[in-house]
Amino acid sequence: MRRKFVLLLEIGLVLAGLLLGASAWKLNSALEQPLSLTQEQLLDVPAGSTPTGTFNRLQADGVIQDAFWLRLYWRFNLDGQPLHSGEYRMSPGMTAQGLIGLWQRGEVVQYSLTLVEGWNFRQVRAALAKHEKIEQTLSGLSDSEVMDKLGHPGVFPEGRFFPDTYRFVRGMTDAELLKKAYSRLDDVLAQEWSKRAPAVPYTEPYQALIMASLVEKETGVPEERGQIAGVFVRRMKIGMPLQTDPTVIYGMGEQYNGKLTRAHLKEPTPYNTYTIPGLPPTPIAMVGREAIHAALNPVPGSSLYFVARGDGSHIFSDNLDAHNSAVREYQIKRRADYRSSPAPAAKPVDSTPLPADAPPEVPAEQSPAPDAAAPQSPQ
Repeated sequence: MRRKFVLLLEIGLVLAGLLLGASAWKLNSALEQPLSLTQEQLLDVPAGSTPTGTFNRLQADGVIQDAFWLRLYWRFNLDGQPLHSGEYRMSPGMTAQGLIGLWQRGEVVQYSLTLVEGWNFRQVRAALAKHEKIEQTLSGLSDSEVMDKLGHPGVFPEGRFFPDTYRFVRGMTDAELLKKAYSRLDDVLAQEWSKRAPAVPYTEPYQALIMASLVEKETGVPEERGQIAGVFVRRMKIGMPLQTDPTVIYGMGEQYNGKLTRAHLKEPTPYNTYTIPGLPPTPIAMVGREAIHAALNPVPGSSLYFVARGDGSHIFSDNLDAHNSAVREYQIKRRADYRSSPAPAAKPVDSTPLPADAPPEVPAEQSPAPDAAAPQSPQ
């Protein structure tokens, strides 16, 4: 009886060993199998997906076999490992184990959207709506309704978002991206406010943001931001109107057709700094850190006027006679190739894994019409 028991035990051990060996071979085969692909594909893993469901879907689509063994492998080796939502790049020759490695590392495909300095909120919303990888949740809402949804009711949206390149994975909503840009602007503004020059004429950071938007729209050469801010700050301190054309254009809204005339400078709007004292009520565009820094740290000097040379740079003048002379030379007798800002550079190539549609074109700054050069204008 004892010998029979020992024999049965030995047979059981042999069978168990064979079973374990076969299981190990089957598991290894499942892991080492190449994905059944002839070209690169993206695997979309929505939020809330599980490895079990994703393996089953891949097998149903014919991409893998032996989903059972892969599920078993995950359960006993990677239990508790989250499956990050997003898109994963699958390529011919990749094995099932290689795909699992992407899941472990969370190597989801990323996309990008660039919000550009000088854009207004209408252009921001157009860029968001055009990006096919961003989930649209704000379509049809007014600007004020958008701000309500972002958690900032009553806040005017213009200039309240930081221009930058934002990277994201498929499934991010337009509201989520705007929340990031809003928070980023708040952070940058707070940092720069803490480093402001002692004599700047602002009582709160929002006034500096408004000034920065004027600097952003007037600056064709980045190195001149501080000088232009200096002109505006000195004008504010002596009660002189800012008289900057971009505020007139912004106040005109959709009525602006690309040409600014003397009559436009006299049309009263809440933004026309030819007819209102001091700063406009809100920013007129998005601003970068450099413009904020310039607004809070204007370059000292005595100039009260500036006029565009035509190559993007400006001539700065201390008095009206010198300014009028510069206006005659650089605007009334302008060259055929006159520009109030530098010629646009070639668009950079989007380096994201799957390039998204490019953001909408930013209208070029229009050079002032000859009859728009009012003697008191800083331009």
